[in-house]
Amino acid sequence: MKKLFIKLLSSDLKNPLYNFAILLFRIGIAAQLIVVHGLKKIGIGVTSVEVIPNPFGFPDTMNNFIAIMANVYLPFFIIIGLFTRAAAFPAMMVTATGYFIVHANDVNTIKDIPYMYTISLLTIIFLGSGKYSLDYYISKSLNV
Repeated sequence: MKKLFIKLLSSDLKNPLYNFAILLFRIGIAAQLIVVHGLKKIGIGVTSVEVIPNPFGFPDTMNNFIAIMANVYLPFFIIIGLFTRAAAFPAMMVTATGYFIVHANDVNTIKDIPYMYTISLLTIIFLGSGKYSLDYYISKSLNV
């Protein structure tokens, strides 16, 4: 019973299951970001392209580029684990902008989606890509 209790309370970061969990988390968050938010920004699966909010007043081309990069292309890098932290940071900034600025006056049931993406991407930034990623194999080959 004591061993079970210790097993439930401890975190073994060297356990292969830990790295597998990071892989599933990366894939789940990034794939959802692409499918639910990214594809409608480029007009796939919808009748009309989504109007992208522009809270900072950037030129439309630049604003659309940032939003599409953060919701379509950068999550792909997160999925394969290539430049994971660098890809997650701009995506996290876009979702944080959605939470703190675009949805600032909305009720919590609307704000919870950008909040969850922001926290999830921040977790990926802190944890990194894990062992099952291209980042790991590149850093291993460079002896970093």
